[in-house]
Amino acid sequence: MADILHRIGIKAPADQVYKALTTLDGLAGWWTEEVAGDTQVGGKIEFRFLTKTGKILGRMVMEVQELNKNTDVRWRCVEGPEEWVGTDITFQLSEQDGQTIILFGHRNWREAVEGTYHCSMKWATFLLSLREYLETGRGKPSPHDLKIDNWN
Repeated sequence: MADILHRIGIKAPADQVYKALTTLDGLAGWWTEEVAGDTQVGGKIEFRFLTKTGKILGRMVMEVQELNKNTDVRWRCVEGPEEWVGTDITFQLSEQDGQTIILFGHRNWREAVEGTYHCSMKWATFLLSLREYLETGRGKPSPHDLKIDNWN
């Protein structure tokens, strides 16, 4: 098993960070503009990643597994790329020194494949987009995200 792990501090209260992780508008502000579904526990959220011309690059569906207000968000990938299905995405929040610290995990990859390396870097860029979204009001969600390689 392989995990992607990141830690980032955001100068915003935990309730604002939590809202950005648990509402469709919030998610569209930093991860991908193409998001739809039910953000409550047991609900499914569909995320689509497109080029600026509308070509689909990827699609995944997350089932919301756990929501603990202002502290924890956990999703399980139930549809998408084969290596994503069955993985868990976690956001643990804590307030420290005027920041909300996020301990991010994309866990339970069956093995570290080339896609794992790509996703680790992309998660880092999207977490920076989340910080920018919360600190300035404007993130860089797909399709406006930082392009890192020939896969996007």
